[in-house]
Amino acid sequence: MSGDRKKPESDNFLLTEQHTSYRQIMKTTSLFGGVQAFQIIIQIIRSKFVAILLGPTGMGIAGLLTATIGFISGISNFGLGTSAVKDIAAANGTSNQIRIAIKVIVLRRLVWITGTVGALLTLVLSPLLSKLTFGNQNYTFAFIWISITLLFTQLTSGQIALLQGMRKLQYLAKANLFGSIFGLITTVPLYYIWGNDGIVPGIIVTSFITLLLSWYFSHRVKIQPVKVTYIRTFAEGKSMLNLGFIISLTGIMSVGSSYIVRIFISNTGGLEQIGLYSGGFAIINTYVGLIFTAMATDYYPRLAALANNNKLCQQSINQQAEIAILILAPILLVFLVFINWVVILLYSTKFIAINEMIYWAALGVFFKAASWTVAFIFLAKGSSKLFFWNEFVSNIYMLGLNLLGYKLMGLMGLGVSYMVGYMLYLIQVFFLSNFKFEFSFDYAFIRIFSFQFSLAVGSFFTVRLLSKPYNYFVGLVLIAFSSWYSIVELDKRIGLKTLLISIKNRLKQ
Repeated sequence: MSGDRKKPESDNFLLTEQHTSYRQIMKTTSLFGGVQAFQIIIQIIRSKFVAILLGPTGMGIAGLLTATIGFISGISNFGLGTSAVKDIAAANGTSNQIRIAIKVIVLRRLVWITGTVGALLTLVLSPLLSKLTFGNQNYTFAFIWISITLLFTQLTSGQIALLQGMRKLQYLAKANLFGSIFGLITTVPLYYIWGNDGIVPGIIVTSFITLLLSWYFSHRVKIQPVKVTYIRTFAEGKSMLNLGFIISLTGIMSVGSSYIVRIFISNTGGLEQIGLYSGGFAIINTYVGLIFTAMATDYYPRLAALANNNKLCQQSINQQAEIAILILAPILLVFLVFINWVVILLYSTKFIAINEMIYWAALGVFFKAASWTVAFIFLAKGSSKLFFWNEFVSNIYMLGLNLLGYKLMGLMGLGVSYMVGYMLYLIQVFFLSNFKFEFSFDYAFIRIFSFQFSLAVGSFFTVRLLSKPYNYFVGLVLIAFSSWYSIVELDKRIGLKTLLISIKNRLKQ
């Protein structure tokens, strides 16, 4: 009998522990999701101004400049913004203030060195970058001016890594929030006054403001002053640089692939097509991708802490994947059903051509969400070689699919290639993680994914086959089903109703 009594207690403990895990995921997602939501409002306002003041051509120029700078940054930053999080989080876990201080000082020195290298590289190569990117040297001075942003961005990544590694998530959220606000206030007048000539000053001002804010909040974290020699700097920074180098290589491949696609589109379809492509994927990567950004802030260091236990890793990955799909699905259905109005709201009627691309890409986000949660296991486990080859192979076929998709079907082909690419990527990371770390998806995740993806496919065919306004009526029913299902499943995991009542009571007090 005593054994019978203990079993429910054990089950209750496990349920409580799982509730805590789900609530931790939701807490971080809510914090950064709220910030991201506010940033989206700001981004909508900014994008509206950019669409009106600059048009697709101006957006195309801005997209090519930022893509090129991103490629150079990928070469020079050594992935320190990601690799350092693991080192600082590990030092923070020991509660050894001297150990923490050493890691922070090492990181700050390394980002100065790598950021300066990136700036000098851009400065020296500016004529070549202009020729490669735009087919002429008219943008040489543009690259000379924005070379300084390589240093600003790398210094910012160091401050962000510190806040993330030390789990100072509220400071990090504030830095992101205020950065968006001040970025909007300063860049829109530049576009209004100078038009396309305001693009370069806007990029510089935005990166400088972001640096100032990240510096302010990171220096509110008290770090014990210690002396670290430069010899010890490189000795201590070796682990950051080793993992960071692999991350940097994969980042270069990813940004390089995007860069090649943009150049291909520019040469084949012109700057306007680049602007449409940039605008379309801004919707997917910025507005929908806010969930990934919000979750990744806490997910990576949390998964790294469980790296030695395959069973706990599997549990954490499945929990993260479930929450991702439950939150994303209703949002994606709204985009599928009302994309025409979303595009006009965010940009203008000139961008209607991206609708077909977004239909297919929205379906692809389901596969991206599932594969994204699994792929973190390679970094968390410190399997740098496996991580590299996984990304190397995926970048090759995704680049090929993008080029082939645009060649055959134009902008819509890019949406199709996005979906097919992430379907293949999910299969790839699943089999690799299953073989190396005995990972598998739980039945609960498979059930959630299947139900929500079926509704998304239903929405896809509804908007394509039914005429207006019937497509909106059926679409609204599907969105309601998806939202209801997500609420029910979230309530099972985190006690959503109880949580909302608790928040309501606190607000009243």
